[in-house]
Amino acid sequence: MSALTLKGPYWVTVRQHRRVLWAIPAVVAASLAAVVALRAGAQAPYSDPSALLPPDRGYDLLRLCLQSAGGALLFLPLLVGAFVAGPMTARELESGTWRLALSQSTTARAWLGAKVLVAAVVCGLGSAALVGIYRLGWARVYGTYQLHWADRGPYEAGGPVLVAYCLLGVAVGVLVGQLVRRTLAAMAVTGLLVGLVLVALGALRWSFLPVQTVITPFPRGSVAAGQPGSALLMDAGLVTATGERLPQYACFERTGHMGDCPADMHVIGRYAEFHPVSHYWPTQLVEISLVLALAAGLLFAAFRLVRTRRV
Repeated sequence: MSALTLKGPYWVTVRQHRRVLWAIPAVVAASLAAVVALRAGAQAPYSDPSALLPPDRGYDLLRLCLQSAGGALLFLPLLVGAFVAGPMTARELESGTWRLALSQSTTARAWLGAKVLVAAVVCGLGSAALVGIYRLGWARVYGTYQLHWADRGPYEAGGPVLVAYCLLGVAVGVLVGQLVRRTLAAMAVTGLLVGLVLVALGALRWSFLPVQTVITPFPRGSVAAGQPGSALLMDAGLVTATGERLPQYACFERTGHMGDCPADMHVIGRYAEFHPVSHYWPTQLVEISLVLALAAGLLFAAFRLVRTRRV
């Protein structure tokens, strides 16, 4: 049993931040109870939209809560990084209390390693639990407005990429905390940097895999023909006899009708480029690999800094 007891800097780190560590399982438990209750009170969506049925308030409430939760979980990596950068790292460097740890036969690398390990384990387990809880509720309202598999919020909150971003927050936090060494400033800089990574990869993620293309005849075919209903449409337009692609409204600008094109345009079909739902997990894996590689590089820099610099 004694082998399982935390010792040295690990015990100190857990002791220092015990309130936050106790709050995490409490938040997870409350989230699970809320999702189970909302899911139990939500009926299945209507199979006949034209039927005059009373509104299902339980289903609508579940959708509303999951829309809000998906957006809120996007900020979780920022909060993780800000806490690691400020209260866990920069505050001790700012106040000088880290010297007490070094006076107890603890090296600077062991001191920093305790911060990283405790934060990574707690944030990894906590964020993974929240992802599972989100997916439990998402399964009932999947594919509805703003809860599509590719929407910002559900994409991150419903997949392991959220765990990777939380670990990135830990890595950014320990590095920025050492560099800035001011609690509030380190928290602000870390939140900004993690947010920039989220925005940048969010803008690039649908270029990781090649799109699928479907072409339907003009004017009988439609953009939706040939692509799955759950697909993420990336681009659509018209195709000419030479293979040139035109905007969707190219004919409308000339004739005033979407399905009527002048003969000199030689339009023969419509094209649509999309990502099918089968691209969800490969895209998640590519994004996770990029985020974890970035986190590993930042952690390497953080440990090099604590070893070579006189803090």
